[in-house]
Amino acid sequence: MKITQIKQYKGKTYEVEIDSERRLYLHIDIIADFGLRTDMELERAELKKIVYASNFRRAYEYSLYCLDYRDYSAEELYNKLMKTYKNEKLCLDVIKKLARAGIIDDRRYAEKLARKLVESRKYGYRRSKREILLKGISEEIAEEALDRYNDMYYDNLMELLEKKHYRYLTDRSDRKSIEKVKNALVRYGYGFDEINSAVKEYFDNTEQQEGE
Repeated sequence: MKITQIKQYKGKTYEVEIDSERRLYLHIDIIADFGLRTDMELERAELKKIVYASNFRRAYEYSLYCLDYRDYSAEELYNKLMKTYKNEKLCLDVIKKLARAGIIDDRRYAEKLARKLVESRKYGYRRSKREILLKGISEEIAEEALDRYNDMYYDNLMELLEKKHYRYLTDRSDRKSIEKVKNALVRYGYGFDEINSAVKEYFDNTEQQEGE
């Protein structure tokens, strides 16, 4: 195979014509890296390397573009790349390069997400862990990120009762309203034992304040 023509296509992208019939659109850096020039003979294996390098560059730049808008776990970004490039090795190589450079980091991502889920959304341990796992984070890393909040879950639970669900907790004997609150807290990711304890404490505190 022979390169029959190289000409500028758009910006830093060049059109490389092979055997006067096949056309590749390559960044100028790829052309420089492989020393491509008109009348240059190419073996099929070399052409495959050039195409791979070009696709890798595009996939890497696309990853950086995506990461400008929000954080991704390694698995999330890999799946996003696969939808476009459909090449497992290529996408995995891009992810590895991003990870080596510290651009993506599942531990850092999990810590940031845990902070949002626990501190801002007031989710319990179970819901928070489930949300993190859904992002493709390993169970070990998810648990590590959440363990630092062990002293906060019960306080968050009490805060939800006092600031969000208080209007349903006006009568200790109103089982229907209390069950409604408990079900809502289960969806937040809290366990039945801690919910029952928190509800009891809420009523005890309320009655004590009313009696003062």
